[in-house]
Amino acid sequence: MPFNARSFASIARTALRLLRQASSSAGPAENSRRTGGPARPRTTVRTPSPSPGTRAAPPHTTRPSPSSSARTAPAAARGYAGDYSGPVNPVYAPQPDGDPDPGEVVWAWVPYEDDASQGKDRPVLLIGRSGGALLGLMMTSRDRNNRSGSDPRYLDVGTGPWDSKGRPSEVKLDRVLQLDPGSVRREGAIMDKNVFQTVARRLAVIRPAR
Repeated sequence: MPFNARSFASIARTALRLLRQASSSAGPAENSRRTGGPARPRTTVRTPSPSPGTRAAPPHTTRPSPSSSARTAPAAARGYAGDYSGPVNPVYAPQPDGDPDPGEVVWAWVPYEDDASQGKDRPVLLIGRSGGALLGLMMTSRDRNNRSGSDPRYLDVGTGPWDSKGRPSEVKLDRVLQLDPGSVRREGAIMDKNVFQTVARRLAVIRPAR
């Protein structure tokens, strides 16, 4: 077969076509070697799963503020002057004028005996005054004088409007509170005079005059 220019051109075109096909089918590493650049492998980031039997850590949560049940003193009562230790002369002088007076049962914040920075709202029987302070006896609906026993420090005073549930109350006789009139938030009722006099007599036994 005679060799001429037309045959040479046809062979050249066929060779170029084969080279292009080979180049397109080559892998990244082959192309990299041809271009002189490094091959870059694909990387996949996976979140490690816990090994069998291991519990995943719980999400971080903020703990609630300490003891919401702790009854901290309101601002008006934080300057509590302490329990009264002087002589007591109970006076029955209720006045329907909206101001707290001896002989009335009022509601006020009462500090705990072992920690004056905490306490709770209680009904208090006012029994007198000392200077500008009101003197009072805390009341409770907890029954300490019943068939199973009795506590001479507490005196039953019956029921009254100071307890919305109509529960019988007792007065604590061995602790006299000093209350700022401004810290008394509301009046509960006027104590019956005969009951008040009974409280005064029992208080004289528990706290004899000095």
